[in-house]
Amino acid sequence: MEIFQHILNALQFGSFYALIALGYTLVYGVLRLINFAHGDIFMVGAYIAYFVAVTLLGIGGLHLGMDMHPALALAITVPATMILTALVGVALERTMYRPLRRKGANRLYVVITALMAGLMLENGNLALLGASRKRFPDLLEKVVWDLGGGVSVTNLKVIVIVAAIAVFLLLQFIVTRTKIGMAMRGISYDKFAIPLMGIPLDTIIVFTFILGSSMAGLAGILFAMSYPILEPYMGALIGWKAFIAAVVGGIGDIRGAIVGGFLLGFIEIGVVAVFPSTLRDLFAFSVLLIILWLRPTGIFGVAQTTKI
Repeated sequence: MEIFQHILNALQFGSFYALIALGYTLVYGVLRLINFAHGDIFMVGAYIAYFVAVTLLGIGGLHLGMDMHPALALAITVPATMILTALVGVALERTMYRPLRRKGANRLYVVITALMAGLMLENGNLALLGASRKRFPDLLEKVVWDLGGGVSVTNLKVIVIVAAIAVFLLLQFIVTRTKIGMAMRGISYDKFAIPLMGIPLDTIIVFTFILGSSMAGLAGILFAMSYPILEPYMGALIGWKAFIAAVVGGIGDIRGAIVGGFLLGFIEIGVVAVFPSTLRDLFAFSVLLIILWLRPTGIFGVAQTTKI
């Protein structure tokens, strides 16, 4: 029965990795750009959720007399966080990535800019809010369901897993079944021919950043509710892990992001169940390295040719 408990824990961790990896995959699938600031957008989403929640609950420094019920505050915090985090992603695209793209800058410079953007978000948060950690308020009453045999699951854990699966199905539908999804796939093949067909290139790119950043915001609020201690560098390690999960699954493929995220979660929890927790990252990254050695394009990735 202990195995079933580990499976539930792995599904929860994998859900966080998958939600963030979806953002990497969307941006790379359209622009062939690895947005290394995405992990820090996740961190910004968690902080946005914190300030929205404490304001609505009336427990923060900014007291507006909104002593809302936690359930109502949660219902408002989730969409507000996703919208505001999406605006952060769009702002990065407009101010940093778009000028380089219009000037035809080498892809290496765009990657360096993405790394710089992530450092700016981290250290900007540190400068504005300080190094002290913040505790996320309780928005959801914890309910523990005993499944028997010492196996238990909380309502929040179920919400996290269901949210990751629902987001995957939604994005898969958008990309494969809608006109804007067709345009996104078309840009990934030939971004120079798409404007000639009357499709607004910048609009599609902005929509892609909105989708990816809002998913990072959703992951931020779910992570903050599960592990309610926030600090400025919380997005660095989980962002890198989610990126590796996206690469292992086949970056650019939505199925790869979800599979890679859950695979990483299962590997980490499996290692902790057998070995000391200090070896978690060593074993997890070693296994993922072996997978990439055997299949360099990732699980769902395909080799691509570049026109010269």
